[in-house]
Amino acid sequence: MMVFGLIALIAGAASALMFASIVSGALISLVLFYLAPLPLMVAAIGWGPLCASVGGIAAAIGLGALFGLPYCIAFAVTVALPAWWLGHLVLLSRRVGPVTPDGVTEPAAEPELEWYPVGRILLWIAGFAALTTIAALLTLGTDAETIIGTLRRGLMRLLRATDPQAAGEADQFVDVLVRVAPAAATVVAMMTLTLNLWLSAKVTATSGRLRRPWPDMMTAELPPMTLVALCIAIAFCFTGGLLAIVAQIATAALMMGYALAGFAVLHTLTLALKSRTFWLGSTYAVVVVFGWPVIAMVILGLADAVFGFRERFLRTRQPPPLPTV
Repeated sequence: MMVFGLIALIAGAASALMFASIVSGALISLVLFYLAPLPLMVAAIGWGPLCASVGGIAAAIGLGALFGLPYCIAFAVTVALPAWWLGHLVLLSRRVGPVTPDGVTEPAAEPELEWYPVGRILLWIAGFAALTTIAALLTLGTDAETIIGTLRRGLMRLLRATDPQAAGEADQFVDVLVRVAPAAATVVAMMTLTLNLWLSAKVTATSGRLRRPWPDMMTAELPPMTLVALCIAIAFCFTGGLLAIVAQIATAALMMGYALAGFAVLHTLTLALKSRTFWLGSTYAVVVVFGWPVIAMVILGLADAVFGFRERFLRTRQPPPLPTV
């Protein structure tokens, strides 16, 4: 029990220090800030969600005592809560087995476990990315005009500090940045949460603490109703005010979810290629360097959700049935 508590406190302290490093203003602090959920996620996956919750609560209280209540709330919402819940979902499973005619699952000699699907974890990551972005924007104001005005003034100050002469000629550029900033922040939050969860799972698997088999990422697909939610979010983007900003954030998060599903589709459809490693590596490199080609992955993920490309491809690769005598 003492070791459990010590691990929880160490994970919480490391996460809190990485989160609080942003106040230094150093460039490396931005990397540490985005990796702040990693220690708590490792604790959640390796030692259980309770370990992450204890460490997260202790870290939030410590940050609140040192920097004030806003830091405490921000850490709890953006770091501790996602780390605890995503770690819980990674370890979530249920026993499966043959079912009797009366609907009761027969106990097997060696019980089989069905683990929480990767696609649903992606959906939760999208939800947390949207939640953290909305919470950050609400600290700037409670209506669209105040939020946009605060973002615009902040970007203008940054532009004047970097290039005072160009500040007066960049009104249109700043207006575009203000409009895309909520969606861009959501994409960054989604990617960093996904990266943190993958890294934490890799760390625990390397240390032998991962209590579940490594999932097949090529099978990752979002629930069918996600497409309906995306269509509703896109429709609300054409409204006005705070509702439109929230809809844009939700749309960006769900589209990134379909982009990650699109990468899973790409991994599946290239199974038959001899130069598969080259094409996959080139695709990742182009997306990382340029960014905008991720739209192709979004389209591929959406197309698979509608037409079932992976299912058709895998069905054609199955061996033919044995002839009957």
